[in-house]
Amino acid sequence: MNEFFKEALTHDWLLKYATEFVATALMVLIGNGSVANVELKGTKGNKSGWLVIGFGYGVAVMLPALMFGDVSGNHINPAFTLGLAVSGAFKWTYVPGYLIAQFLGAMFGQALIVLGHAAFYQKTEDPNAILGSFSTIDALDDGTEESRRPATINGFINEFIGSFVLVFGALALTHNYIGHSVASTLTQQYGGGEQVEQMVHAQFNGALSVANMGLGFLVLVLVISLGGPTGPALNPARDLSPRLLHHFLPETVLGEHKGDSKWWYAWVPVVAPILAGIVAVAAFKALYSL
Repeated sequence: MNEFFKEALTHDWLLKYATEFVATALMVLIGNGSVANVELKGTKGNKSGWLVIGFGYGVAVMLPALMFGDVSGNHINPAFTLGLAVSGAFKWTYVPGYLIAQFLGAMFGQALIVLGHAAFYQKTEDPNAILGSFSTIDALDDGTEESRRPATINGFINEFIGSFVLVFGALALTHNYIGHSVASTLTQQYGGGEQVEQMVHAQFNGALSVANMGLGFLVLVLVISLGGPTGPALNPARDLSPRLLHHFLPETVLGEHKGDSKWWYAWVPVVAPILAGIVAVAAFKALYSL
C-alpha cells in the first residue's frame, strides 16, 4: 500500500491530478455556461438556440486539450480514464486521483456558473431550464411516471452511441494524427524506446494541436447531431457532479422554481458513457495500438 501511495503521489502525478481538476472545471464552466446563457431567463443569450450550446461545448473541450494535453493527457472524463485503464493503457494506480480530480473539478466549474448567474436563476420559472444548466435529461421525459421508462431507454442508447464515438474519435485523432505513421517509422529506425518515441513525436506537435482542435469539432457535431434527445452528457463527471450541486443548493440560490434533480435518471449519464468508453477503447486497441 505504501508503494502504491509513493507511486501515485509523486510531484509529477500530483501536477497531473491538479491539471485534470483545472481542465475539467474549465470544460464545465464554458460548456454548461453556454447552456445557462441559452436556458436562463433574462440573460443576453436567452433562447439563442442549440447551436450556441454546440459551439460552447466544442470549444469547452478543445481549449483544455490545447492547454493541458501534454501535461495530463486531458482526460477530463471518467469514461475515458476507466476505458484506458480497463484496456491496460493507463495504470490503475493513477485512476483514483484522476477520477477525484475530474468529479471535483466539474463541481467547481458548475459552482462558478451558479455564482455568475445567481440573479438569472431567480428569474427563471422553468425547472427543466434550471436543471438543464446543471445536468441532462432525456427529451421524452414529460414529468410523468409513464415517461420515465422510455426516457431512460432512449437516454441510455443515445448516451452510449455518443460516448462511443467521442472516445473512439478522441483516440483516433490523438493517435492516428497526420504524420503519425512517419513518426512511428522514425522511432523504429532510431531504435525505439520511450525516450526516442517522445523525442520523435515531439516534432509533430503541430499535427497534435490540429488533432486537439479536431476533438473540439467532434464534440460540437456530437452535440448538434446526437445531443437532441439527451443534452448530451457523454461524461459522468460533467453530469453527476453538477447534479449533486443542484440537489444541495437551496431555493434561495436557484429560485423558487428549482424543481427536483431527477435522480431516477442520474445513473444513465454515468453508466452508459463508462460502458461505451470501455468498449470504444477495446475496439480501437483491437484495430490499432495504444
